[in-house]
Amino acid sequence: MPQLTKEQASAYWRRNITLVIKLLIVWFIVSYGCGILLVDTLNQFQVGGFKLGFWFAQQGSIYVFIALVFYYARKMAALDREFDPDQN
Repeated sequence: MPQLTKEQASAYWRRNITLVIKLLIVWFIVSYGCGILLVDTLNQFQVGGFKLGFWFAQQGSIYVFIALVFYYARKMAALDREFDPDQN
């Protein structure tokens, strides 16, 4: 079977890196933005008896990170099916 062309390999990695950057931005916004910068605003609301800003700083960003890992795995599986980089 043919290998990926340089153009296909470049497109594959460009889309992979773009996905990683987007997910890192989401994680940064949730962990730093919601847990530190917007904490006073978010603390006006409560989740399970805890202020929302505190919840994001302690648990929410971890839950979002885990969700992002699963999302990344799903998107990369679709990207791998599209490009089939393991063809030999």
